[in-house]
Amino acid sequence: MPKTLTVLTPCYNEEANVRDVYLQVRAAIAAAGNYQYEHIFIDNASTDNTLGELKAIAAKDRNVKVIRNTRNFGHIRSPQHALYQASGDAVIGIVADLQDPPEMIVDMIHKWEEGYPVVICVKKASEESGLMFWIRKQYYRLVNRLSGVETYENYTGFGLYDRKVVEVIKSFDDPYPYFRGMIAEAGFRHFDIAYHQPARKRGITKNDFYSLYDMAMLGITNLSKVPLRLVTFSGFVGALVSVLVSLAYLIYKLVFWSHFSLGIAPLVIGVFFFMSMQMLFMGILGEYIGTIHTLVQKRPLVVEQERINFEYGPGEPLRDNEAQPTATS
Repeated sequence: MPKTLTVLTPCYNEEANVRDVYLQVRAAIAAAGNYQYEHIFIDNASTDNTLGELKAIAAKDRNVKVIRNTRNFGHIRSPQHALYQASGDAVIGIVADLQDPPEMIVDMIHKWEEGYPVVICVKKASEESGLMFWIRKQYYRLVNRLSGVETYENYTGFGLYDRKVVEVIKSFDDPYPYFRGMIAEAGFRHFDIAYHQPARKRGITKNDFYSLYDMAMLGITNLSKVPLRLVTFSGFVGALVSVLVSLAYLIYKLVFWSHFSLGIAPLVIGVFFFMSMQMLFMGILGEYIGTIHTLVQKRPLVVEQERINFEYGPGEPLRDNEAQPTATS
């Protein structure tokens, strides 16, 4: 019996791209060999015609399954929920904007067949802003240095994961998961495939500054206690420096009693410096407390409004007398 594959595509306002990504994924699976597959699209309550496009595709291809969320649950929780609905022997995550090249699915499947439970795709170059690519690269390096486990630089989640990997990820039971960190934490043997990330051709990116910051802080707080330790060590160092400066001022005053005047400037500078440090440390502590707050709430990843074609298993044939969806111009 052929092995089964699940392809996951989260989308939000991607009506111009979902049909093309469906067709390219279908072609890649066909090129890979004899596999049954399902393609799960999870729509984060798009405000355009994304859902209409997906329904039209799903009406002609039972391999396409659609989940519609009641609202936009964000780019972290929604893909994870889709992962938990996957039934394939291996799961492939790919974005809807075609910046993850679907043709790489063939190479991922081949490496999986060679025995690698995790195949990750690593960006070696990108047609996005050079500054943004550099900032992302520095962030990945920072997380790798802070983390107690080996993380993967320039890896966005685009890759293939064996069923046993998916089951381990599900056991984390995290209501606000950092997927890339989970893969690193699980520690399965992996294979890296380098690729050049193309530019988005249609639509605009949904990753604003807040969402990128949220992902960045989630990666640090989930994988490292180093920032918390830095707060403690900085407190010790600050106390030691304060004592030494105080002793130096005392000795200088005793030696030059009638000539030395402290003045108010050093006092004001010192107060503002330590106030700014306190605010920084309170922010760091707040990020960790916020993570704990999210964990203890144990809310569901998403709330579904509807799902389509989940009554069918992977590899169902097309409905009688119905043609394949065609690409739009």
